[in-house]
Amino acid sequence: MIAPAKTRRRPKNPADLAPVAKAAPRAVEPRAVEPGAEERRGAMRERRRAFFARPIDFIPCRQFLDADAESLASTPPSPPAALARQAQVPAGRLDAYLAGLYHSRLLSKEEEQFHFRRMNWLRFRAATERGRLDERRASARQMDAVESLLEASEQQRTILVTANLRLVVSIAKKFVTGDDPFDEWVAEGNVALLRAVEKFSFALGNRFSTYATYAIQRHLYRISHRGRQLRRRFTPADESLRSVPASEPTPGCSPLQVEILKELFAKFLQELEPREQQIVIARFGFDGRAPRTFRELGTEMGVCKERIRQIQSRAMEKIRGMATEARLEQTVGDWL
Repeated sequence: MIAPAKTRRRPKNPADLAPVAKAAPRAVEPRAVEPGAEERRGAMRERRRAFFARPIDFIPCRQFLDADAESLASTPPSPPAALARQAQVPAGRLDAYLAGLYHSRLLSKEEEQFHFRRMNWLRFRAATERGRLDERRASARQMDAVESLLEASEQQRTILVTANLRLVVSIAKKFVTGDDPFDEWVAEGNVALLRAVEKFSFALGNRFSTYATYAIQRHLYRISHRGRQLRRRFTPADESLRSVPASEPTPGCSPLQVEILKELFAKFLQELEPREQQIVIARFGFDGRAPRTFRELGTEMGVCKERIRQIQSRAMEKIRGMATEARLEQTVGDWL
């Protein structure tokens, strides 16, 4: 048997055994930052935060899960011939706001159902689409698509509110007294109307006017009752502080006791925020001027009259709390 020939290895070239010199690492140039890029990223982060923190409320409905849900929410009914014309403005002089209400017509039951269905359907879609997005990577285009759905739902909400503003006026007329201006009752009724539009369950098939009437009346009854309580608790003291000179004793109270009440009430005012102080002083005429309405103060301070009412309610709640802690009612009762 012949053994296989051994292959002879070639000796390595000494030059090949020399260490190979490594190339010097190339210096990495810092990437140029585009001007304004950090500000844009910060703005996008802030937008994502506000976008995902925004509440999206809607009234759920089984119809939203049906195959024809989008068609039902996108096909408006034709308005009845009886409602196609606008209501005629009553004879006589009317406030510009009241006269403007007659330029919008009432809605039929089918139109109400459509607008409520579409408003809640658009919000349902917006909530569904937002739930699919990543809170850290949502793009501007994706957020724009969701926000466009919410804007469309707000248009439906405006239609429903505008069509029922006359209902608020008719209910507010029953609560008007000599103490409060008519427009303040209308403003309170509009607040209840806005809340009723958000809470109305259209799938039950009822007319919205029935639900809204109950909600508005209940809200105005509550405001009326609260106003009577405030007048009984604060108006006598307010009138005495405004109209009685410091040198004349109030019946049942000595001049010293009147001064104590003034100092105590001044201390209550100092505990309020500056804007709350301004509104309470102006509303009750503690600055020597005639008491101003919510609308006058809203124009003066650059906000709506509803905001003025909210601030006053908050301030009065604080004053009531401070009066309770100081046992003011018990003290005055002991004096009398």
